[in-house]
Amino acid sequence: MRQIGIGLAGLGTVGAGVYKHVAQNRALLMERIGVELVVRRAVVRDPSKARVAGPSREQLSTRWQDLIDDPAIDIVVELMGGIDEPLALIRAAVTAGKVVVTGNKALLAEHGQEIFALAAEKRVPVFFEASTAGGIPIIKTIREALIANHIVSIHGIINGTSNYILTRMTDARLDFAEALAEAQAQGYAEADPTLDINGWDAAHKAVILASLAYGFWVGTDQIFVEGIDRLTATDIRFADELGYRVKLLAIIKADAAGPDGTAGSGGIEVRVHPTLIPKHHVLASVSGVFNAVRVCGDVVGETLFYGRGAGQDPTASAVISDLAEAAISLGGARGSYGFTPHGLYGNCRPLEDIRSRYYLRLAVDDKPGVLGQVASILGRHDVGISSVVQPETHDEAGRAQLVLMLDRASHRQMQSALEDILRLSAVMPPPALLRVESFTT
Repeated sequence: MRQIGIGLAGLGTVGAGVYKHVAQNRALLMERIGVELVVRRAVVRDPSKARVAGPSREQLSTRWQDLIDDPAIDIVVELMGGIDEPLALIRAAVTAGKVVVTGNKALLAEHGQEIFALAAEKRVPVFFEASTAGGIPIIKTIREALIANHIVSIHGIINGTSNYILTRMTDARLDFAEALAEAQAQGYAEADPTLDINGWDAAHKAVILASLAYGFWVGTDQIFVEGIDRLTATDIRFADELGYRVKLLAIIKADAAGPDGTAGSGGIEVRVHPTLIPKHHVLASVSGVFNAVRVCGDVVGETLFYGRGAGQDPTASAVISDLAEAAISLGGARGSYGFTPHGLYGNCRPLEDIRSRYYLRLAVDDKPGVLGQVASILGRHDVGISSVVQPETHDEAGRAQLVLMLDRASHRQMQSALEDILRLSAVMPPPALLRVESFTT
């Protein structure tokens, strides 16, 4: 049986999982794809490091250039992390005619347009299923299974660390710092969890999903990103009492302003932020480190994908899926090399024009007339109030809590109204402002 040579750039958690499962499932893979996958070389930082299993010492290297120079390597798997060195590796591999598999979401979000332009020019495919949502096959779903659909919307819980923290804040009534410390102790959060809690890990994945769904590469400067690091246990509790769960949600939508009823000339919106989700919605029940992605297409309707979004085995499963497809691609021509651009959806809509429902909590002096002042300002900015809650209990400073659920308004309207509200002497900053998603599409 023909052998396909693989070069692994990175033999950390995921790389070790790829090596292990390629070896363990060798016979199954041979039966299903008709070739044998063989890891011929791996690039590591420290070849002397003790490893439970992996390539022999003779197969290890500290130079990724060795993968490019080795004629026995057909597919290069980039699992190094970072930006600059992986970008240089992928450029060199594609230029040399070697198929690339990568799980590097940050690299693709920042340099995807360049990478896929080079792939198309050289007619060398780049595969990246492992970049988004771990073991959930969402990239192949959007790119292949839903190819006949205009994608109406995508809603995703696509960062397991933040979802674990929010789950613990909700179920165990922990504050943010306690939940984060627990996540780190359990191994669900890195020692430096910045990209998880500030929303950018999920944002990088949202860029990839949006770009695939709508045919143009979305810039990281075109999206709105807000993390969970400023969330308080107070707002988690109020949301729960109002019938909602708070999730860090990636929202990708086409504006239904096109003349044919699709997105057409209307553009799209891409945003990642803490969001109130009704408890009865299936995404509200996604807990712990699990991920879920809801995709709505104009033909298929609503679909839902659920599974582990990170970890050695789920991510290795996604990498090996790409390896199998890459091996098959070596035997014939392809019409696409990872990303197919088109101009059906315009561009990203500016944040100021995006409309949402809102949850607003204010700390106010407990005296008559404050609610009326706040309502008057909201009315002047054409922001409607759907409900108001004012608990009898006060905070540590003796201030009353005023919680308002607001009707749909643009970001511009809401920010202008909030600026005026904060000028009231009876209102104490900072406010808590969260968006609410109703899943109408």
